Amino acid sequence: MSASPDIRSSRRLATATAPHGVPGWLVALLAVASGMTVANLYYAQPLLSSLSAVFHTSTATTGALITLTQVGYVIGMLFLVPLGDRLEKRNLITVLLAVTTVALVAAGLATSFPMLLIASLVSGATSVVAQVLVPFAAGLAPDHARGRVVGRVMSGLLTGILLSRTLSSLVSDLAGWRVVFLGSAALMAVLAVALRAALPQHAPTTTMPYHHVLRSTVRLARTHPALLRRGLYQAAMFGAFSAFWTTVSFVLTGPRFHYSSVGVGVFALVGAAGAAVAPFAGHWADRGLVRPMTGIAFVVAALAFALAGFGGHSVVLIALAAILVDTAVQTTLILGQHTIYQLDSAARARLNSAFIATFFAGGAVGSQLGSVVYHAGGWSALTVLGAALPLIALLYWTTERRQRAAAKPGATTP
Repeated sequence: MSASPDIRSSRRLATATAPHGVPGWLVALLAVASGMTVANLYYAQPLLSSLSAVFHTSTATTGALITLTQVGYVIGMLFLVPLGDRLEKRNLITVLLAVTTVALVAAGLATSFPMLLIASLVSGATSVVAQVLVPFAAGLAPDHARGRVVGRVMSGLLTGILLSRTLSSLVSDLAGWRVVFLGSAALMAVLAVALRAALPQHAPTTTMPYHHVLRSTVRLARTHPALLRRGLYQAAMFGAFSAFWTTVSFVLTGPRFHYSSVGVGVFALVGAAGAAVAPFAGHWADRGLVRPMTGIAFVVAALAFALAGFGGHSVVLIALAAILVDTAVQTTLILGQHTIYQLDSAARARLNSAFIATFFAGGAVGSQLGSVVYHAGGWSALTVLGAALPLIALLYWTTERRQRAAAKPGATTP
């Protein structure tokens, strides 16, 4: 399918104003927008004890808020993100952000816990705007610079994940938990207006009916082995990432370090340093170094957990391990997205949907398994689990070359 006049004109304008094909200010806006929207998934994590007291619910019941927000995100990945190929993207982004704004207002004004649960489910589903913006950026960038552009946008998204807990802790401590949600609602409203004004129109890449779009998303995993492979790689890495960040708060607030909840939020800032690798990972991808850098990232992640295990009595070593874990996870994420976006330019939103849903499932499993392992065997057991996941991915990675050699000519390979 040939590009529409809107897309062609936006690309000519971008090429005239930036060496990488997309204006720097637009890349920055997409990065900030991705970080701000994905942060909605994590604001509630430091607030659980406050919410339990306010709504008189048990700890286990209050924890369902996090689970339901994540469920909403998976629903959005499966049913909303594929619409990025079917609908004009700027309109889709505007509508999703408008719904997110309303849901966050409802969460901030919630008078009962069920109301907060429903609002969180909706805001979780529509916060997938971040996963519409990344393929959008990939579509605007020329082939030779796509990895760098995606890397820069993803650095914003990953920074949003890492800073959301810190911001939520500080704001709730100063102004109360409701301001966290209401403040985010205001940011989403401003973001909707800004993106509406700044983004070029981006025509749909397919005209097939919606239910066919959903079915084609499932078929993509069978059509493109690289999609499944990169999804499984990232599921292992995101599982390790989630296991670390779910349990490290128990270590920091325990008898060894005696951190407050705000202290844990501040500690999360160290992980943001790992976001700096995203542009480099995009550059490596553009240079054709996807496979070797993927293997190196697996090794770095495993070594980071070994460092965390041996340095369990030193917060400095745990912080260093956090930076290395985040760096490795972000590297494989950028490399994976660079790979899948090359598979089918007309199906990038659906490819991204399948990819993110796969590794998000790994993250959910890693979070739950990490909590169980930590409470059963302590921090040492958790670090063994964390190291095992990237090592399993590394073993799978060693089969990649053999599968390429066995592939038939013309077949899609990782």
